[in-house]
Amino acid sequence: MEWLQITTTTALYRFRTDEIVCVQADGNYSDVYTCTGKPRKLTFKLHQFDEWFATLQQNTFVRVGRSFIVNKLFIQAINITDSRIVLAGGKMSEPMIYGGFSKDSLKALKAALEKGGQL
Repeated sequence: MEWLQITTTTALYRFRTDEIVCVQADGNYSDVYTCTGKPRKLTFKLHQFDEWFATLQQNTFVRVGRSFIVNKLFIQAINITDSRIVLAGGKMSEPMIYGGFSKDSLKALKAALEKGGQL
């Protein structure tokens, strides 16, 4: 288990990486969704999370399109026809369904997971 630690001038946030389900861009902010609680809005752009996740020893996070990073461990289904992803598992009480992705980004994600054997 690893921790993602984010420090600002006024706060410190710590997230267990195995509990981060996804990170979604919201303009100059990002919403971090965990399996155990409400989303946390942070004043960082999504590219900063890309950089933080790249430093992890076990990076299970993958960028999907321009505004979404998903933890591969929580991907339950990818539906290219409907342009959506279903995230479930861990301590989540119910699945999260996200849509509106490009077919190309979902095809690339599906191919990467099939190659890695994680779906």
